[in-house]
Amino acid sequence: MHVMPLWCRDVDAITPDAPIPCDRPFSAVEASRLGVDESLRRRLVQRGLLRPLLRGVFVVASVPDSLRLRVAALELVVPEHAVVVDRTAAWLHGVDALPRSAIHRMPGLDVFSTRGSRMRRPGVVSGTRDLTVRDVEAVGGLRVTTPLRTSCDLGRLLWRFDALSAIDGFLRLGLDHSLLLSEVGRFAGHRGVRQLRTLAPLGDPGAESPPESALRLHWYDADLPAPETQIWIDDDSGVPKFRIDVGDRAVRYGAEYFGEEFHDEEHREDDEARLGWLEEHRGWRMDVFTKVDVYGRELAANGRLRHGYETAAASRPTYIDLSR
Repeated sequence: MHVMPLWCRDVDAITPDAPIPCDRPFSAVEASRLGVDESLRRRLVQRGLLRPLLRGVFVVASVPDSLRLRVAALELVVPEHAVVVDRTAAWLHGVDALPRSAIHRMPGLDVFSTRGSRMRRPGVVSGTRDLTVRDVEAVGGLRVTTPLRTSCDLGRLLWRFDALSAIDGFLRLGLDHSLLLSEVGRFAGHRGVRQLRTLAPLGDPGAESPPESALRLHWYDADLPAPETQIWIDDDSGVPKFRIDVGDRAVRYGAEYFGEEFHDEEHREDDEARLGWLEEHRGWRMDVFTKVDVYGRELAANGRLRHGYETAAASRPTYIDLSR
């Protein structure tokens, strides 16, 4: 009969005195080498002390789940010909292109093969993709599509509102916009290239979050003049006082995205005071948009932006040039 070792007998959590790592993923091969064989691993999983992350990769149950943890697990098992792509590649580069559901449910890891069979593991989204040497670089222990290739792929393949936010994110990271525009032609005939052709010229590093990017795309959809991002408005002494997410100085119309995290009930009074000051002291017309307007089924931001812009334009004074 196999006896449970003392370090894991009658305990609620695996502690640092255990032979296996307590703060990172480890492979089945590493566990066996450390004296935790398959039978013991199975019992530890059944007792809730250990949990599998991927096939053949485990982590102590007390370690919280995260995308970073899953990527670390992936480093242990990804084959040499596989490449991290799309949303996962963007995350590794520091660009937030994860689905909005990621705050509730861990997204799958995007790992594609350049040849041979696709990677088949639970929690991994896989397939095959044609990639050249210049499309791939090393990030940690993984092969990852470059910022340029990742931005082009996401610009083609994501929902257009998410696609523009990914492009904005890479431009904000430092990707050269002219380089992105010159790369678009390479994808002629590929899925989603028409969307990429439309969105790449609209990229703007001034957008500070995915919802702001989506709001700006609604602005373009409303057939309004190209907007400006992050417009600073000075106070009476010439000091920058407030910043507008997206707007048009000519007609003094601005649009703000209010997310739940930074614009909750606690901040409502400050938000209202700021918008009131812009309207009363600087003559701006301001509209506020939320995730329902930007991402909801009705996509209501489009119509509201056009109405707000036209109202602001109509209220601007018309000057007659008497010098002629």
